[in-house]
Amino acid sequence: MVVGEKRRFWIPGNLAYGDTPRRPGGPSGTLVFDVELLGITAGIKPPAVPADVAAPPKDAKKTKSGLAYKVLQKGKGKVHPKAEDTVTCHYSGWTTDGKMFDSSVQRGEPAEFPLNGVIKGWTEGVPLMVEGEKVRFWIPADLAYGDPPQRPGAPAGMLVFDIELISIKKK
Repeated sequence: MVVGEKRRFWIPGNLAYGDTPRRPGGPSGTLVFDVELLGITAGIKPPAVPADVAAPPKDAKKTKSGLAYKVLQKGKGKVHPKAEDTVTCHYSGWTTDGKMFDSSVQRGEPAEFPLNGVIKGWTEGVPLMVEGEKVRFWIPADLAYGDPPQRPGAPAGMLVFDIELISIKKK
């Protein structure tokens, strides 16, 4: 499309929300959209793929569970979050072949969530951090989504995350 153009799209269920509703009253099957392109803005450039995304380097620390991590930027905070706390973070996640699968950095907005509501690798790793710190984590499959993943559409195998802990809300 070009700016000012209007189009009608017929989106089959398998490219939209599926052929059966995922929630009561939710859309399913083929969807029809009338779209007018009003303007184009440049997106936020994605973070570069880490050079060590394939495996943790020798200087990375490792926990008993197999989680590996390396501090990229020291924080100024003194308090570590606990699993029941809510944290605000910027993060980017890659598979070990360098494919980015998620990034709050690219969305331009940090994410906020309770630490006990995320993958095990985050629940274990983020409490090692303090506010202002940025850490790279190599999270084994059993602490991530599995191999194969237990959640449809989730990435498989070991995952690599760069996480910046912005703030902690104590429970």
